[in-house]
Amino acid sequence: MVYVHAMPHSTTYSCALITGASSGIGEEFALQLAGCVEKLVLVARREPQLHQLAALLQEAYPELEVLVYAADLADPSEREDLVENLILQRFIPDLLINNAGMGDFGEFVSADWSRVRSMLGVNIEALTHLTHALLPAMIRCGRGAVINISSLASLLPIPDFAVYAATKAYVTSFSEALRIELKPQGIPVLAVCPGPVSTGFGEVARRHGEGRELPGHDCFYVPREQVVAEALQALRASRARVYPGLKTALAAVLISALPIIAIRFAMGFRPRKGRS
Repeated sequence: MVYVHAMPHSTTYSCALITGASSGIGEEFALQLAGCVEKLVLVARREPQLHQLAALLQEAYPELEVLVYAADLADPSEREDLVENLILQRFIPDLLINNAGMGDFGEFVSADWSRVRSMLGVNIEALTHLTHALLPAMIRCGRGAVINISSLASLLPIPDFAVYAATKAYVTSFSEALRIELKPQGIPVLAVCPGPVSTGFGEVARRHGEGRELPGHDCFYVPREQVVAEALQALRASRARVYPGLKTALAAVLISALPIIAIRFAMGFRPRKGRS
C-alpha cells in the first residue's frame, strides 16, 4: 500500500510535471508535492500505475487536478504530443521534474544498441527537449523551477555503467550551465545527485536472464522519501546541487577532491560484472 505523505509546507508553484512518475523517486515527488500544488502532470510509460497513483492522490486531495499522460519519452514525437496536450488542457508546468531515466548494466561492447539508444533518448534527449519546450512559458510568467535527477555516478567513469554514468555527467553539467543562464530570470535549476536508492532502477538496468543484484554498498542506500525531501529542501534554499544522504554527500566531496589518475585506479578495482 502506498501512503500519501505530503510535505508540511507550501510551495510557490501551481503545476508540477513529473516524468518517470509511475514508481520510485518520481512517484515519491508526486506524493510529497500533492498537497502543495494545484495541478500535477504524471508522465511515464506504465499508464495503469499512473492512474492508480492519480486516484490515490485525488482521494487524499479532492481539489487537486491530476493529468495522467502515458508516453515513451525516448520517442521525440511522443514528447511533442505531450507538450501539445499540456497546452490544450491548460496544464502548463511551472515546476518541471525531469526524473525519468534508465540504465544498462554490462560492458559497452556487448550492449544491445537499441537499449543504448533508448537510454540516450530518455536520459539526455527527453530531459533537454522538455526543458527547452517548457522554459519559455516559465520565463513569460516570471516564475518556475527545474529539478533534474542526476546521480552520484555523474562524478565517475564507471565500468559496466559507462553510458549511464556519462549521461548523468551530462545532466549535472547541463543543469549547472542552465542555472547560470536563468539566474537573471529568477528560475532556479537544481541537480539532484543521489547514490543508490531502493527503486526499480536495478531491475530495469539488468540485462535479460541476469542475477538480481547490482554492485554497490548497502550502507550507501538512501530511502526515496529522504531523497525527495532533501531535493525539495534544496530547491527552497536555491541550491545548485544536492547529494541526498550524509554518506553520499561525503563521498561526493571525496570524489571531487581526487585527481583523475586516482579515480582511474580506484575504478580499476571496482567489482565487475561476471568477475570476482
